Amino acid sequence: VQLVESGGGLVQPGAPRRFSCVASGSTFGAYVMGWYRQAPGKQGELVAGISSGGSINYADSVKGRFTISRDNAKNTVYLQMNSLKPEDTAVYYCRAALYRAGYWGQGTQVIVSS
Repeated sequence: VQLVESGGGLVQPGAPRRFSCVASGSTFGAYVMGWYRQAPGKQGELVAGISSGGSINYADSVKGRFTISRDNAKNTVYLQMNSLKPEDTAVYYCRAALYRAGYWGQGTQVIVSS
């Protein structure tokens, strides 16, 4: 599985941004998909995850601001980020997992700054 993220860039505090992650292959619907982030000097964390059945979980730091969704027909998972804060600055990675197999995208960076 190959994962390609897009949507990064420089964003003003409070502004929205949407990430997309497109996956190759024909079994996308079976994968658990997640967005992770790595901020400078900080440990990486799971931002949001969505199961094949649509169950969703979020990190406490993004609850109410970020929304994860998936479109299995397009092999795509999205992360809608609203009310962005400077502390959301990080490289965001898409991950696909199925049983013991896991795959990562190359990452896309968002910098939240005025």
